[in-house]
Amino acid sequence: MEHRRTLLWISPSPDPGTTGLSLSSHWDIHQINLHQPPRDIGNGHGARVGVLDLHDCTDNDFPLLEDWLNTLNPTTWVGLTDKPPANDPNLSHVIGTHCADYHTLPLDQNRLDTVLGHLWGMARLRSQLATGERATLQHSALSGHSSAIRQTRSLLQRYAGTLEPVVIYGASGTGKETAARYIHDHSPVSHGPFISVNCAALPPSLTQRELFGDENGTPDGAAETHIGRFEAAHGGSLLLMGINELLPEQQSALLRFLQDGALDQVGNKRPRLIRTRIIATSSQPLDALVQSNEFRKDVFYRLGGLSVRLPELRERLEDLPELVEHFFASAASQGNRIHWQLNEAAMRALMAHSWPGNIRELDNRLHQAILLGEDQRLTPQDLGFQAQEANASDDLSLDHFRAQAEQQAVRCSLAMTHNNVSAAARLLDISRVSLYRLMEKHKGAMAATGDTTSKPRNKGL
Repeated sequence: MEHRRTLLWISPSPDPGTTGLSLSSHWDIHQINLHQPPRDIGNGHGARVGVLDLHDCTDNDFPLLEDWLNTLNPTTWVGLTDKPPANDPNLSHVIGTHCADYHTLPLDQNRLDTVLGHLWGMARLRSQLATGERATLQHSALSGHSSAIRQTRSLLQRYAGTLEPVVIYGASGTGKETAARYIHDHSPVSHGPFISVNCAALPPSLTQRELFGDENGTPDGAAETHIGRFEAAHGGSLLLMGINELLPEQQSALLRFLQDGALDQVGNKRPRLIRTRIIATSSQPLDALVQSNEFRKDVFYRLGGLSVRLPELRERLEDLPELVEHFFASAASQGNRIHWQLNEAAMRALMAHSWPGNIRELDNRLHQAILLGEDQRLTPQDLGFQAQEANASDDLSLDHFRAQAEQQAVRCSLAMTHNNVSAAARLLDISRVSLYRLMEKHKGAMAATGDTTSKPRNKGL
């Protein structure tokens, strides 16, 4: 019996027959009413490709369509329209951003059938090649169901659908490289290379050569070409890890490419255009570095406005049980057949810890525990917690959790406003005096947990 392929069909009109559609029998069409609330149904129906019926869409329908497309990413889409997309800004955006192809009514049934079959096969191939990669991502820093990480994943998913530069902010160990890989794997250039460069290890004298390559002659007259990272990432993504570590003179080398995608090589007088998507990570807000003249303003603006801040682990403690389970499942998949568990005291110790090292620290503690633990039920001591830390986790009173919540609110609001007390108070919807009182109340506890928030500044109300 021939295997039927699922085809998603999104339209403001629930009946595909309104377009005169008549595909071959191996397609099982799953109709989606655009005006229904979006829900993730793609994987449940085994769908890899879909059709966007755009010919009856009004201006009010396009925001709803964007919600559906972000929910069903990474389905490959073909658009149907009754007019040239160039004549309609909404159509141009949707087709240019989300569609691998588009067809103008009236339909050429055979051509559409052939295109959908080809796209389905390519999507299946990419899925098979990426299976191992995605299995790893399931155990990454992006796992969890807390509000903080769900909002982060939603932003990453939206950004992945574009080819604009993205800057990922986050403290050490929060998973910035994993987030960059997530953007690439869900982007229109996911089939292309993913190249990374550690900006902190890039010598200033070799920046131009390492990033853009060169084409110089050797003493015997032969041409010798060095391929730079930008060119190596052509058709894919380039990750600039720690872009905040670049010196201003190194940053200037990026400007020409960010302006027009031109590749300037030493020894080659003809700039070449390449198609490389830029993703950058930074441990510090670039706008603050611009203000202190440590980062070039023109480069900052050329990087664009797409940015995301990864939450620290102490901001998403409710994800800890799931992250622990992911780690143990990963250990089991690597041949370790012991069914590891945390005893209640160990889980309390995890929940009470401040996690200055974030996900990386959690990974290290769990790895240490399964190597050194004497029993499959791991204790706080197996996780490397001292006795006083383990005992401190026994406090489950409401006052204890209220104090933790207040400390987290102070940390987050100051971090988001670059330590501007007035702005942080407005964010928390409290007075500046109340915020100062909270800061004084928890000063000792925040210092003891390794909080590195710099001295607050005030720019007035």
